Amino acid sequence: MDIATVVDLGHQALWMTVLISAPLLGIALAVGLLIGVIQAATSINESTLSFIPKVAALAITLAIAGGWQLGLLVDFTRSLFHRIPTIFY
Repeated sequence: MDIATVVDLGHQALWMTVLISAPLLGIALAVGLLIGVIQAATSINESTLSFIPKVAALAITLAIAGGWQLGLLVDFTRSLFHRIPTIFY
């Protein structure tokens, strides 16, 4: 197995991680920032106030983007399985 192949597989795996996690992390950041601004403006320091909207937004985002994320992961896994014969020979 060539070192360049290992580095390429690692690069692809990290890129898949970024692509799959980006929608959820972006929505969680945006909702958390919005709720934080609202809490700062109204001086309400309730921890559940930021938790419940984040969970709801993440559930909606996962319902919308979950199929795309799963398809991306399945395609990546298939490409890995197709590369197995070329890696060891």
